[in-house]
Amino acid sequence: MSKDAQRPLRADARRNREKIITAAVSVFAEVGLDAHLERIAKEAGVGTATLYRNFPTRDALIEAVYRNEVAQLCDAVPGLLAAHPPGEALRAWTRLFLDYVTAKVGMADALRAIVATGGNPYGHSRDMIQAAIAVLMDACAAAGEIRTDISPADMGAALAGIALTSAKPEQREQAERLLDLTLDGLKVRS
Repeated sequence: MSKDAQRPLRADARRNREKIITAAVSVFAEVGLDAHLERIAKEAGVGTATLYRNFPTRDALIEAVYRNEVAQLCDAVPGLLAAHPPGEALRAWTRLFLDYVTAKVGMADALRAIVATGGNPYGHSRDMIQAAIAVLMDACAAAGEIRTDISPADMGAALAGIALTSAKPEQREQAERLLDLTLDGLKVRS
């Protein structure tokens, strides 16, 4: 890694990067992943050179958008735990997870293409999601609300399965029922 790659971004460069990612989320949601990068730069209020300096390829931008969305999902955990009892926080977070996966259905092909070229957008993201699930499950277990013999990895696999089989908006009702069944299976039985 070069010295430049290790140096933290200046505040203005960090803001530009964040504006580009925010604009990309909006434009990709509206137009799809084939949206012109020039439009994203314009929406972000930056020049195309700034966009390409931060994201040299479309794949790099798509991967950054994906990682940003994962970070937002995981960053929601402390707020949910502060605002709700642990069981309600876990339930609310599973709904956010489902929203996140439903919104990312259109990115699946692009992310698979990134993997095919040697990238790994999922590795770090999977760890972040597992850590978020672990925090929620630990809080629930400490409150005596859920069993302790189910691992965060098992819960993550269950959530992924529900999300993959019910990721389309018209399948949301089924996904909600499956989430309720899964969460009910975690409860401590007397």
